[in-house]
Amino acid sequence: MNVLVLVGSLRAGSTNRQLADAAVAHLPAGVTGTVFERLADLPHYSEELDHDDALPQVARDLREAVADADAVLLVTPEYNGSLPSALKNAVDWVSRPRGTAAMAGKPAAVIGASGSPNAAKWAREDGVKVLRVAGAEVIEDTFGVGASFQAFEDGRLGDAALDAELRTLVGRLTRAVDATRSAA
Repeated sequence: MNVLVLVGSLRAGSTNRQLADAAVAHLPAGVTGTVFERLADLPHYSEELDHDDALPQVARDLREAVADADAVLLVTPEYNGSLPSALKNAVDWVSRPRGTAAMAGKPAAVIGASGSPNAAKWAREDGVKVLRVAGAEVIEDTFGVGASFQAFEDGRLGDAALDAELRTLVGRLTRAVDATRSAA
């Protein structure tokens, strides 16, 4: 099983990248987590580019990565009360073509971190909404870390209860994959 991780913060040392790494560390044995590292390279979605002869290679690679993944984990900071544009753009690319998109029916979850005590709440809510509209089977509950600049110690969440909550959500995502496979 492979979980594709889309991190909305493009900064290498961001707390959302640390959160992504902490989530991947909680994946059960035999499950891999793969971070798609090229969100910054994606052009803004345009139907003019969304044709075989014009499709940018990075968009093709993202669609293939989502199609090959068993689940998607969206990791989002909160910019102006919502998702960062790089993350929303990625979802736009994998939501097409409608009906046969790579994201259609894919189990997904949303987590996020922010420096504010709000814990990226609005961005996480928007993440659930756009993934659902894109056709994903989204876990309704999300996970957030507030005051994130102080939340990590050596790449892990310092608060044991918060870390246990993250482990629980990651477990729910992998169980959603198992349930999807059983239903097929």
